[in-house]
Amino acid sequence: MMEIVGKTNINFMGQRRIAFVLSGVLVVLGLVAIVRIATASANLGIDFSGGTSVQLNFERPVHMDEARRILSEQHLEADLQNFTGTAKLLIRVKGGDTIGEHVGERVQSAFAAALPDNPFVIDSVTEVGPTIGSRLQKDAGLAIILSLVGIIIYIAMRFEFRFGVAAAIATFHDVLALLGLFVLFGKEVNLLLVTSLLTIGGYSLNDTVVVFDRIRENLRKRHGESLEQIMNAGINQVLGRTLVTSLTTMLVLVTLTLWGGEVLHDFALALLIGVAIGTYSSYYVASSLVLEWYNRTDRTRPTPEDDTAPQRA
Repeated sequence: MMEIVGKTNINFMGQRRIAFVLSGVLVVLGLVAIVRIATASANLGIDFSGGTSVQLNFERPVHMDEARRILSEQHLEADLQNFTGTAKLLIRVKGGDTIGEHVGERVQSAFAAALPDNPFVIDSVTEVGPTIGSRLQKDAGLAIILSLVGIIIYIAMRFEFRFGVAAAIATFHDVLALLGLFVLFGKEVNLLLVTSLLTIGGYSLNDTVVVFDRIRENLRKRHGESLEQIMNAGINQVLGRTLVTSLTTMLVLVTLTLWGGEVLHDFALALLIGVAIGTYSSYYVASSLVLEWYNRTDRTRPTPEDDTAPQRA
C-alpha cells in the first residue's frame, strides 16, 4: 500500500485551525444531541424511552402499509421493521406509559383479526418500563465516561499525561460527532448505537496510539527539528498503514450497510461514519491538541521515554 500511496509530505499540522473549526461544529452537534436525548426529543428506541416490542413471524410477508393501517385502527403508533428474505415483522410501540396496557396482546389480536388467512407465530414480546429505560441511559453514559478515564490513564502511562488527555478528548470528540450526526439524521438512539460508540472509541484509540508511537520514535531520532515537523513526519509515515486499515474496514461496513438487512443497517452505518471520523481525529485532533498544548505552555519538545518503553504492537 505504501508503494501505491508513495512518500507523502502533507502538512497536517498546518491545517489544524481548519480542523478545529470542523471539529467544533461536530462537537456542538453532539452536545445538542445530548440535550435532545435528555429531554426525550430525539428518536429514542424503546431501550431508553420504554415501550413494547413484538416480533411476529407470518406465513406470508405483510406489506408495511397494510401493517400500519391495521395498527392505526387500534390507535397504536409504532415503528415497523421487516426482515429481508423472511415474513417476519418487528413492531415497536414506544412510550413507557404503554406498559400495563397489554400492548403485545392488542397487536397480536389486531393482526389475527385483520389477516385471518395469514397466520403467524409470536417470536418474542419485550416490554421495557420508563424506569429501566432511564437507568439504561445513565448506564450508557457512565460506560462512555469510564472508558475515557481509562484512555487517559493508559496513554499517560505509555506516553505522558498531555498525550493521554489529547487522546481522550479526541475519542470524546468522535463519540459526540457520531451521536450528533445520528440524531441530526433522525436515526434511532438505542443500545446498538451505544455499542457502536464504544467500538469506535476503541478503534480511534488504536489509531491514535499508532500515530503517537511513531511521533515518539521520531522524537528520539530527529533532534534538530521542531515538534510540528516531527508530528507531520510521523503522521505521513503511518498514512499508508491507516489507509489499509481504514479502507478495508470501511469496505466491509459499506457491504453490511447496503446489503446487511434492516437489523444491521443502522449499526453498520454508525461504524462506517465512526471509522471515518476516528481516522480524521487521530491525525487532526489528537496530534493537533498535543502540539497546541506545548506551544501554549513551555514551548519545549516532549521528552521521549527511554528504549525500555513498550513498543508498538
